[in-house]
Amino acid sequence: MSWMRPLGSTGLQVSAVCLGGGPLAHAPDKIDQATPAERAVSTVMAAFNSQIRFLDTSNGYGSDGQSEKYIGQAIRLNGGIPSDFVIATKVDPKGDDYSGDRVLRSVEESMERLGMDYLPLLFLHDPEYHDFGYMTRKGGAVETLVSLRNQGVVGSIGVAGGNVHEMARYLSLKVFDVLLTHRRWTLVDRSAAGIIKEARKQGMGVLNAAVYGGGFLSYQNPQGSPTRYGRREAPRPVIDAVSQMRDVCARYGTDLPTAALQFSLRSDFSSTVIGTSRPERIESTITAAQTALPDDLFEELDSLLPPEEFWLDGEV
Repeated sequence: MSWMRPLGSTGLQVSAVCLGGGPLAHAPDKIDQATPAERAVSTVMAAFNSQIRFLDTSNGYGSDGQSEKYIGQAIRLNGGIPSDFVIATKVDPKGDDYSGDRVLRSVEESMERLGMDYLPLLFLHDPEYHDFGYMTRKGGAVETLVSLRNQGVVGSIGVAGGNVHEMARYLSLKVFDVLLTHRRWTLVDRSAAGIIKEARKQGMGVLNAAVYGGGFLSYQNPQGSPTRYGRREAPRPVIDAVSQMRDVCARYGTDLPTAALQFSLRSDFSSTVIGTSRPERIESTITAAQTALPDDLFEELDSLLPPEEFWLDGEV
């Protein structure tokens, strides 16, 4: 497996695994004595000192941009961003305001929190929750992103979202450099096949996120496993498939989370985004990513893929 990979035609090189910054904004659980800031900063520092060379966050992760604030603290503690490390963030609306002006303010907020005066990669985040015409109107969010790239304020721009039909509409604009899809290319769901194919046809980099389906595939044992895939209750055929997949993984001497991560890595994405807020998970994730698993395992897992009618498809 190639660890460093080109991010489409952006000129950026990124690691096969990307640290997802969403969980950095979450509070610690009751048994964790660290403050959210201590744990989050330690996690980013662990990434800086690991084989991971890519971090993805967003203006809207956490109240008042906590994820970006903690990353900014880690950057200052480290004396700057490592020269071979890429940090990407996303613009987010304020309430219902996803105007061009809001995009500009979102960028300003992110730069201030991160302590960066240039963003190598900036995403339009979850546009499917807003009217396509509103987002693409003259002077709107998409045009403003393109303008920021043209001005050199950002290096490359991307679109990040779930609903594959809405993402296809944004890809049809042919203005984006990178696609980030989440929960639509996993062991139990291949809804994103069409948009992935189109993005690659356009020479875009493609990132795959939420490969555990919001925790659904991240449990090694059935006891206490969640029954929700993403934001919905998982249908019975999906739950049954995961149970069988868990047994297949055990027979091959591995576990379901490792296979779920490896499935994405084998799918030739520029990077797979794995969110965590614990520094110890950095090395364990790298170990899982580099564990050798046989082709036969994935052939068996593919045979258990639930029917297409149970995939997320256009759901949010």
